[in-house]
Amino acid sequence: MPPIIFILARAVNGVIGLDGQLPWHLPADLKRFKALTMGQPMVMGRKTFESFPKPLPGRRHIVLTRDHDWQREGAEVVHHANEALALASQGDPAAIWIIGGSEIFNLFMARADGIELTEVDLEVQGDAFMPPFDEQDWKETAREDHDGYRFVTLARRV
Repeated sequence: MPPIIFILARAVNGVIGLDGQLPWHLPADLKRFKALTMGQPMVMGRKTFESFPKPLPGRRHIVLTRDHDWQREGAEVVHHANEALALASQGDPAAIWIIGGSEIFNLFMARADGIELTEVDLEVQGDAFMPPFDEQDWKETAREDHDGYRFVTLARRV
């Protein structure tokens, strides 16, 4: 199984989204997201997929939903976490990227091998949250500081 890696941006108060969108605009974060996920499978919830104006080019969109009638062009629909991982593993990708939202992150938390986190130095209102990652479970392996945000790479402690 390829490594399972979360990729997300989170405000200091844990907010990761508001009304299906990011509550900030960080072009460098979007560029990093694109560079890391290009050519790789992304697992997401239905709401996350529907937040995109159209499927993101160059990546597989594996959408985990409880709605057995839901279908969209560009989405490979699954209904169970194991089904999502089996589908994402096809073709021997370098990684399986878990891109959200909150319910999907919680569903895969015990299985995640790494986290690519953008820490945003804002306290904003939101309706989707990601709590801090437990330092007992994760170790920081890289950090890149910028004005108002930082890119942090975390690896699961063995």
